[in-house]
Formats: sequence, C-alpha cells, structure tokens
Amino acid sequence: MNAKLRIAAIGLALSVMAGLVLLLVRPSINPARIRPLPLLIGAWLAFVLAAWLLRKVPLRAAVVLILLGGVALQAVAVSAPPKNSNDLYRYVWDGQVQAAGIDPYQYVPMATQLAGLRNDFLFNPQASYCVSASYVASHPAAELTPGCTRINRPTVPTIYPPVAEAYFLGVHYLPTGSDSSAPIQATTALAAVLITVLLMFGLGRLGRDVRMSALWSWCPTVVLEAGNSAHVDVIAVGLTAAAILLLATARTTRRTIAGGLLLGLAIATKLTPVLAVPALLRRRWVTVAVAASSAFIAVYIPHVLRVGGKVIGFLPGYLQQENYTSGTRYGIIGLFVTGPLASVVAVLILGAIALAVLQFSDPDRPWEGALYMTAGALAVATPHYQWYSLLLVMLVALDGRPEWLAFAAGGYYAAEGYMGRYTPPWRLHDAIAYGVPLVVVAAGWLVRQHLAGRAITGAPLPATALAETRGPEATGPGTAGPGTAQPVATEPVVGAGLTVPDEVPV
Repeated sequence: MNAKLRIAAIGLALSVMAGLVLLLVRPSINPARIRPLPLLIGAWLAFVLAAWLLRKVPLRAAVVLILLGGVALQAVAVSAPPKNSNDLYRYVWDGQVQAAGIDPYQYVPMATQLAGLRNDFLFNPQASYCVSASYVASHPAAELTPGCTRINRPTVPTIYPPVAEAYFLGVHYLPTGSDSSAPIQATTALAAVLITVLLMFGLGRLGRDVRMSALWSWCPTVVLEAGNSAHVDVIAVGLTAAAILLLATARTTRRTIAGGLLLGLAIATKLTPVLAVPALLRRRWVTVAVAASSAFIAVYIPHVLRVGGKVIGFLPGYLQQENYTSGTRYGIIGLFVTGPLASVVAVLILGAIALAVLQFSDPDRPWEGALYMTAGALAVATPHYQWYSLLLVMLVALDGRPEWLAFAAGGYYAAEGYMGRYTPPWRLHDAIAYGVPLVVVAAGWLVRQHLAGRAITGAPLPATALAETRGPEATGPGTAGPGTAQPVATEPVVGAGLTVPDEVPV
C-alpha cells in the first residue's frame, strides 16, 4: 500500500472514530439507540487500524496526521457536555470557591457558608444530586443548606490535591469559566494536544519512533476523558511525561532536580503518578526523592496553614465507598480471597512489583518500569473509572508496545459492561475487564519472543519487521535524511517489537 493510500485509509478510520465518539457524547442523535459498549468497541477498532496503518507513513506526513487527527477528535469530544462523568462540575465549583478567597478544603459544596456563591449553572432544582431538608435537619453539626446540584457527593469535601486546585482556579478566570463546562473541556483538550507535542519532541530526542505519539493522540481514552469529561488526570499525566523525559536523559544535578520537582507536582495534581516513582528512583534516587518531596510539601503548606488536617479531603471516604478498606473491591484477587486478607494480598503484589522495578528496571528507559507498575496497579485495584488508565496510555506511547493499551480498553468494559443477555455474572465483571488485558499482554510477549528468536537464528524476518529495522522513512528529530544509510538498530524496534542484534544485516 503506497503512502497516499495509507493516508486516505487513516483519514477514513479517524473519521469513523470521530463519528462514533460523537454518538457517545451525543446519544440523542443515535437513531438506533445503540448501547455505549458497541460504540466504544468500534472506536477502539478504528483507532487500532489507524495506528497500524501509520507505521509506514513518511515521518513528516505522520506528524501532521497525528496532530490534525488529535485536534479534530478532541474538537468532537468538546462539542457536547460531559456524558460519562460529572467530575468537572466539582472542578468548576472549586475554582469558584478559591476565586472568592476561600480555601477549597474548608467547606463542602452544600455548606451554609458558601450559599452566596451558588449559581444556576451548578445549583438548580433540576440537578441530579439533592440534599433534602430532612437530611439537613438530621445533620445539624454539618451546617448544610438543602438544594440540588450537579456536583456529585455534595456533602463531602473535595478530594483533589493542591496543583489540581490551582488548575481549577486558573480555568475559572477564562470567559464563562464559572457557568459553563466548555472552558474546562477545551482547556483539558488543549492539554492533551500539548502532551502529544511533548511526546513527539521527547521520542525524537530519544531516537525513538515519533509515530508512537499517535497511541496517545488518537486513543479513545484520551479523546473521551480529556475533551469530553475534562479529567484533571490529563494535567497530571503531562507533568509526569515531562518528569520522565527529563530524568531519562538527566546527566546533571540541575536536570535531575527539575525532573524531581515536576514529579512532585504531578503527584500533587493526582496521586496516580506515584506509580512512576520506583522506576524514576533508579538514578540519583536521593536527589529525585528530595526534589519531588519538596515540591509536594511546598504546595500543601499554604492549605495546611489555613485548614489543617482538612487538606486530606475526601480521600479516606473515597477508599471506604469504593470498598477498598473492606477488601471486597478487588476484581481479580476477589476470585480467590476477599475481606482484609484481600487487601493484604493486594499490598504484597504491588510491593513486589515496585521492588522488582526498583531493582531491575533500566534507568535509561524509566517509562518501561512505570508501565509495569501502572498496569499492575490497574490489575490489582480493578477500578470502575476508565480515566485512571490515562497515565498508562502515555507510558505506552513512550514504550511502544501497543498491546498494553488493552488495560485502557478494559477500563471501559469495567464502566460499561452491560451486554444484555450476554452479560456475565457481576462478580466476574471486573475480573474480565482487567484479566483479559493480562492475557493480551502475555500473548504480545510470546509473539515478540518468537520474532526475536527468528531474528537471532537468522530466519527471514517478516517484511514489516525488516522495514522497521531500516529506520524511519523520512527526516525528522533524531533521524537521518532520505537516502542516508541507517545504522543497525541496537534497541527494541518500536514498530515490530524486536531486539535486532548487531550481526543482523539491514
């Protein structure tokens, strides 16, 4: 297939994906009333096809496709109010509270002290979450005001760390930032596009295939959870990506400190980037740990001085509501053991993965160890929130093994698992959602081992794999120009998943 035909096919695949995303975020225009899960499956298949076709598109054309496709998909997602999550309404409220000079951890949304800040966008009789007068009367110490709001869990404090809160405040000052979901959706979509640019730059500097940034830019998880749901996880992922790219190549104390500071800010945006810590402590661990801890503590100090222990927010309540404290929430572990012992098993598994990453991961490839840690955490915790896999998607783009995206796809099955009469028993639901990705990753490993064995024994390589060993087809960051002899690949080849030894002729 020539380049023009590939580009046309990619455009068609992305157009199909955009149409399916539009049906997902605007179900009112879905004439057949197709349930979300089939639409999601179709979007993922279109994404996989487009990413596969991109492998042999010339680099400059590929860069344009990745950026334009990512922008177009995000624009489709932004075109409708949030569909699968309403967390952004809390973001808007926290920004409004801070703009009034009140610490976001001090009061819950329905607190009497904040009654004067409420507007019709977030608080109206048609909203989904209502606090009745009887509830208020039975909880006099809470000092609540009855009413309805779009903010979920309106009687509990915010759960988001200080850097996230600073982001919410910044978005508040955009036009209509306090009475519309569009500003924060557009801002988060823009952040997702900027992460694509960062990944392109970083992959080029590392001498890796820039085309792998499409695994972030076009991924349905990124499109839906950034442009439509506007999850703050995107901001945390951007900071984590910057930290990883800095620390992977840091050879000076200054760069190491900068990377550590970014890592601390990422963790102070959403706690999930802490999963990257074991892999990032493989080089100059003291400097990284001190810098990250300093940044994390520094952003918390102003809030601690104002509200004390309230900065913990709703985190303990969240763990309790999700049944992690009771040990009944673990989908895969729960097949074998439940209760407090399940929590012990979960901690032991995650501790073992962290120790292995800390001991054996390559400090020049920290994204690889971080990927193992993040995927392990998803398999253990089996969350129902698909946006928790955004960190994993970014790490896959850096690592170049697309089979790990099965965990991101599995998150949607965990959230949208109803299949009519074909729906499996509920107790197996989470185990399937995150157990199947484990099988997919294992199958991918076996295939890569088989291909690597053929390369080592001198067996003929598949044409696609051989093409990848010859380097990029056009100039770009970290590549040679057209017609220039390409060096032998000495690290895993991104497109084929092979390690090509020095003696293999190219």
